[in-house]
Amino acid sequence: MSVIGRLVAKISIKSSGDVFHELFRDDPHYISKITPVKLQGCRLLEGQFGKAGSVIQWNYFHDGKARVAKQVIQAIDAEKKSITYKQFEGDLMELYKSFLISIHVDTNGEDNLVTWTLDYEKLNENIPYPTTLMDYFVQVTKDIETHHLK
Repeated sequence: MSVIGRLVAKISIKSSGDVFHELFRDDPHYISKITPVKLQGCRLLEGQFGKAGSVIQWNYFHDGKARVAKQVIQAIDAEKKSITYKQFEGDLMELYKSFLISIHVDTNGEDNLVTWTLDYEKLNENIPYPTTLMDYFVQVTKDIETHHLK
């Protein structure tokens, strides 16, 4: 029996929310320069960075292992500062039937809030919840914030 779930994390950042959104939207390959231990690369496979329908591959280090994720950019809303990625190949698909990763940035003057949402369907009830992956995204967010505050 599969289990459908959702995890949400909200992280307040002092750096620019607009810059954070633009980094994931237009320059995700640059994130590996900011946090190279966690993310080794982001490669465009089809389409164009910043365009829905484009396919990207992430090479990252999580839970002590080198991992790969292939995703299609399912939706981008520049006005709402949100991006949704749909995982279709890679390590996560060994555990989950479906996996969506959404990033949303709320900006209000100097107050910026990054919200990560993971929507998933586990292949069975024995598969762990993706809490360590959410911790990973929170840490990547903090690494990006630290880099932009320098």
